[in-house]
Amino acid sequence: MSSTPVATVGLLRAALIPTLRSATRESNHEDAHTSSVATEEPLPPSGVSRRPADRIPAMAGGATALGERATWISGLVLSISVFTDWYAGSGSVGPTIAVIGWHTGTLGKLVFFIGLAVIALVALREAGIELPPTVPESLIVIALGSLSTIFVLIRLISIPDEFLPASGRGIGIWISLLASLAVIGAGLLTASEEL
Repeated sequence: MSSTPVATVGLLRAALIPTLRSATRESNHEDAHTSSVATEEPLPPSGVSRRPADRIPAMAGGATALGERATWISGLVLSISVFTDWYAGSGSVGPTIAVIGWHTGTLGKLVFFIGLAVIALVALREAGIELPPTVPESLIVIALGSLSTIFVLIRLISIPDEFLPASGRGIGIWISLLASLAVIGAGLLTASEEL
């Protein structure tokens, strides 16, 4: 039985093509989740966005950007507020005296380091180092803010006797109190975004 090469190729083609077509149909049914997906068209070359003009642009960084931003800003304000006047006043004769939070003792220094710890938490998260899932970052931020609020309230209520000529409260202690409360609020905001 002699056949030409063209005839042999034609017979092979006729035998294999229906088999390949049926195998392709079966694989499409089995792998339906991997079949082609309709995608959006790419942006036109002019770079014009198809987003409606009345929508507010999304924040860079995703949904948690607002909570993270509020956390590091309130931590920064808390740290800086320690170097503002917590107590101010003047004696009968002489200039006005101001005492910064750093010089009020251990509590003032602890408030500063709590602010740095809040900033460090956000910096570590941005660097890709995250806490274990059993210890949410928002819980730690709320705890640090609460601790800072307690320390500032102690200094707000009780003025040490060594600063007696400066018997009034300066603007810095109020800034520290607001920053401590802002740290708690930022932690609550982050917790609401995590849910």
